[in-house]
Amino acid sequence: MMTDHLQYTCTMRRTKCEFCQSEFSGAGLEEHNGTCGQEPIYCEAKCGQRVLRGRMTVHKSKDCAKRLRRCLHCNREFSADTLALHVNQCPRVTIVCPQRCDIGPIPRADMDAHLRDECKSLAVACTFKEAGCRFKGPRQLLESHLEANAAAHLSLMVALSARQGQQIQMLKSAVSKLSINYTGTLLWKITDWSVKMSEAKGKDGLELVSPPFYTSQYGYKLQASMFLNGNGPGESTHVSVYIKVLPGEYDALLKWPFSHSITFTLFEQGCQTGQGGVAESFVPDPTWENFQRPSNEPDQLGFGFPRFISHEMLHRRPFIKDDTVFLRVKVDPSKIVAV
Repeated sequence: MMTDHLQYTCTMRRTKCEFCQSEFSGAGLEEHNGTCGQEPIYCEAKCGQRVLRGRMTVHKSKDCAKRLRRCLHCNREFSADTLALHVNQCPRVTIVCPQRCDIGPIPRADMDAHLRDECKSLAVACTFKEAGCRFKGPRQLLESHLEANAAAHLSLMVALSARQGQQIQMLKSAVSKLSINYTGTLLWKITDWSVKMSEAKGKDGLELVSPPFYTSQYGYKLQASMFLNGNGPGESTHVSVYIKVLPGEYDALLKWPFSHSITFTLFEQGCQTGQGGVAESFVPDPTWENFQRPSNEPDQLGFGFPRFISHEMLHRRPFIKDDTVFLRVKVDPSKIVAV
């Protein structure tokens, strides 16, 4: 026990520092530990290197990869190990135009604008590229190209305008087909009823027509019409409703004459009595001219009910609400001709 005490714990024993080899008493060594300049320790800046404690100040100022260094171009600070990468991207570093134009080095941040707006050596496309001009050359030659080819560019623009007009018509046609009703049932919403009724009373023969609809995707094309102040035997006393067969795209494949039953229904709105509305139906007679294959004449005859509903009943029951009425025109689906 005494031997161990004299060797390891006695404060008066003589011993050496394992790093600097200086001799100390036991108590002196305890004070020396943690301050020895020859002891290797990890860099305080966490660069990963072990450095003698006595050289730490020099290391942090000159050698440490994590020491801060200032970019000479933008004046921002970076760690030494990232500065080189930054310099390769620094927006304030001046670089030479990649097109080797006569402009001197310019800041990297300004290069895109220089190439877009100023560089005379950059090959640019003609202003009328989208119209079909194939010119591509140095910017400095573009102005002379535009002056020398004004007539050709005008012709290209005229042709482009014509193509765009065709495309617009095709798009309009496609959009209109998306909104076409192919169900065989039309629910016709007629708004501003009072205004339209006043117009009908002030102008003889005023007819409202519905959007066209089809009995199926490849079926008959139909259109409903309405005389708010009536026509024929219903004039001035009734609302008259009719159906017309219009020329369709697939008429050559369909069976003629048109022979499917048609039902008109004028709906009551918010009704609690269970009546629901007024309905009238008919089945076309094969001899009727109205339902033969239609011609392209705009005044194709319709067929329907000149006394569909009286003006008196129209106001006595809740057919009109919010100045709007709803008329359904339904083709009997069991009699649609398959194509």
